[in-house]
Amino acid sequence: MTAEIDVLVLGGAGVDTIVRVPELPVPFADSHMVPAIETRAGQTGDFVSLAVHALGLRTHHLDMIGDDHPGDLVRQLHRDRGIPLTEVPQPAGTKRAVNLVGPDGRRLSLYDTSRSRETDRLPPATVTALAEVSRHAHVSITHPCAFALPLLRAAGVTVSTDLHNWDGANPYHEAFAHQADLVFVSTTALADPERTMRRIAERGRASAVIATAGAEGAYLLLDGELTHIPAVPPPAPVVDSNGAGDAFAAGFLFGWLAGEPPLRCGLYGAVAGAHACTVLATSTDAIGRDELLARAARARPAAPARSPLDDDIQGERV
Repeated sequence: MTAEIDVLVLGGAGVDTIVRVPELPVPFADSHMVPAIETRAGQTGDFVSLAVHALGLRTHHLDMIGDDHPGDLVRQLHRDRGIPLTEVPQPAGTKRAVNLVGPDGRRLSLYDTSRSRETDRLPPATVTALAEVSRHAHVSITHPCAFALPLLRAAGVTVSTDLHNWDGANPYHEAFAHQADLVFVSTTALADPERTMRRIAERGRASAVIATAGAEGAYLLLDGELTHIPAVPPPAPVVDSNGAGDAFAAGFLFGWLAGEPPLRCGLYGAVAGAHACTVLATSTDAIGRDELLARAARARPAAPARSPLDDDIQGERV
């Protein structure tokens, strides 16, 4: 069957309330005056959908959404950006979170766990029908998506996932880590990033594992070789790190689906992630294809801060 969708994004639709705070952590006090509080649609699946769509890939988003105002915001975002959305009713309501963002762009996210139920599922027939006309599926680590992974495998699409700030031990993430062809993970909570990356590759089916490390860049594990992907200097001041990891994944996927060499995919990810850090999350703007390619062509990777992984790397390749 001919592919009609380049990237099918599962899960991760929701609404964030962005609170810009004077500093993180927020000092204890009865109250604080903050520069801004704004609620907008856009969680990890939304951000990946927006980012790959902006890069010219045919995109479709599937998730559970409530019949409520936050759900209306999610639906409106997709309509405004021209991204098809298949929604499954979510009786508990649309997912929501509060993100505290400091002056340097760092963030602390607070997720409302009341917006999900153990019985939540994406309809198998819907997942299969969409997967059968898709080239690739990017799966958010939300509860219903875990049950969709075998269906995606049966449909024959390649699968990617982002484990975000996994600690390398929580068993919840293992189903996603071990059933995806491409695995993204942040080094933030990993005591030994290289060990975790190699364990993912050994126990699962991933052909590549990518660990993002903020200003240090990222690390790519491919065919047993660990390679550093240098960070790219942001084109403007860093104001917000919300969505930077999603942008990196989208940039990497853009290159991967085009058949580019893995390190070029990593460069695309670094450029897209750097751009995301210069954009307020309330605007949900992603870098476009032409701008990504132009910046990648002239990119001069920043000298990375020293990382514990550096001792294990035999040499950087750019």
